[in-house]
Amino acid sequence: MILFWAIGGALAALALLLVLRPLLARREPGGVTRRVANIAIHRDQLRELDADLGAGKIAPADHERARSELESRLLEDADAAQDATPRRGGRGVAVLVGLAVPACALAIYFFIGSPGALDPRADTHAVDAGQIEEMVERLATRLRENPEDVAGWRMLGRSYAALGRFAEAVDAYAKAAVRAPRDADLLADFADALGMAHGRSLQGEPEKLIQRALEIDPNHLKALALAGTAAYDRKDFKAAAGYWQRMLPLVPPDSEDARTIRENVAEARGLAGASGLAAAPAHPGIRGTVRLSPQLKERIAPGDTLFIYARAAEGPAMPLAALRRSARELPFDYALDDSMAMAPGMALSAHPRVVITARVSRSATAKPQPGDLQGASKPVPNDANGVEVVIDAVVR
Repeated sequence: MILFWAIGGALAALALLLVLRPLLARREPGGVTRRVANIAIHRDQLRELDADLGAGKIAPADHERARSELESRLLEDADAAQDATPRRGGRGVAVLVGLAVPACALAIYFFIGSPGALDPRADTHAVDAGQIEEMVERLATRLRENPEDVAGWRMLGRSYAALGRFAEAVDAYAKAAVRAPRDADLLADFADALGMAHGRSLQGEPEKLIQRALEIDPNHLKALALAGTAAYDRKDFKAAAGYWQRMLPLVPPDSEDARTIRENVAEARGLAGASGLAAAPAHPGIRGTVRLSPQLKERIAPGDTLFIYARAAEGPAMPLAALRRSARELPFDYALDDSMAMAPGMALSAHPRVVITARVSRSATAKPQPGDLQGASKPVPNDANGVEVVIDAVVR
């Protein structure tokens, strides 16, 4: 029994190290619990499939096809998604988790634990990591026979990244990117894996991939997060704040992600000011009210999202400032200013006349979709007050 507790303590320490390491790092993998559960479910499904083959319920060809599909889904579910939102200040959380997890585990064990589970004859369903490795290699083998499978190369890249085999992940992502060069999701994942393979540095080629992703999709959350991290790492704090600020209209305003992004923006701006890169004196911004036309009132659903943004009356089409709210808050009194800038050098105060647009989106995406409800103001000064916008049109 003493040997058991010694081994258990060592394994607990190792498990805590693996769990806490993401909290102590700048970018953190997540979804471990869900990953283990999915692996266990898929393993049972594979066992049932083999039993059906042995009982003659299915033909060998059908068995092989079904097994391949199950393994592909398993690799997809086993992918440990990486948190794109840049996070710092996680050491306090790490300490808290490090103390709380063992205490809770001991309390639960002594309350509902079963020493009989230590019986070596007991049947267990432990996850076999070697089985996952074997499935990844089988996927790699299939891709060598079918090299034009972009989705397969993407899945292989994510699987290698989840296993910490970043050099092999880079190779898989590169093969996928050659076949799908305009896929922003793929380019962002490629850049992330390449940065990890280069010692957690996004400078150089990874940052070029990030910028290509943003050229394709300027509102890509992961690419914006990575671009901000790259700028922060090279001490361009003003640019970092700009990239992260662009993420805010793309996430729910009251979410944990929004809170973390705002903290990171504030930190970067503070560092920019300390470096002599502070912005010009505050501009008053523009204020007003967004209202919904009575004729469109019945078209609002409870989960719809309200986007309000300012564009230059004469100039680039990219929004200068934006905010996101729930459509249930209509009519809504808004305020837009330079703190909501969507890109470095694209401040509201830099354009004398602007147009305020309000849009209700059912898909909760920043890009207009058919069926969205929209309205816009006339061109107004960038410091105007009381600018009313009436949502009175349907996007075609």
